[in-house]
Amino acid sequence: MSVMLEEQEKFYIPRMHDGFDDRLNQYRSMWLFVYFDLPTETRKERKVASDFRKMLIKDGFTMFQFSIYLRFCPSMENTEVHARRIRKNLPEHGKICLMKFTDRQFGMMEVFFGQKAQLNEKPPQQLEIF
Repeated sequence: MSVMLEEQEKFYIPRMHDGFDDRLNQYRSMWLFVYFDLPTETRKERKVASDFRKMLIKDGFTMFQFSIYLRFCPSMENTEVHARRIRKNLPEHGKICLMKFTDRQFGMMEVFFGQKAQLNEKPPQQLEIF
């Protein structure tokens, strides 16, 4: 037990608290991705898929690709709030996947349109208050 404690102490770096609140750093901030594949054979299925997309947009998600939406969240707690909202509104049929990335991981993503590289979306500078 003490060996494990010594290992942890070796990597501990004390932080200076100068009053700056760093809650929006690259390791605490999250991006929530919603991947989905919903059936669209019938008129009713198309309406369900459309309503699901509209719910995502109303909740602040942005379309990344046709069936991939993403949203910046300032913390893991906020990410869970939006994930719970999606779980509560899941369609009866289809496949939905939620993935969470830190802002740091998101920043390492490579995006291309054809052979041209594109810059990654930046997190919002100001939080929206509703």
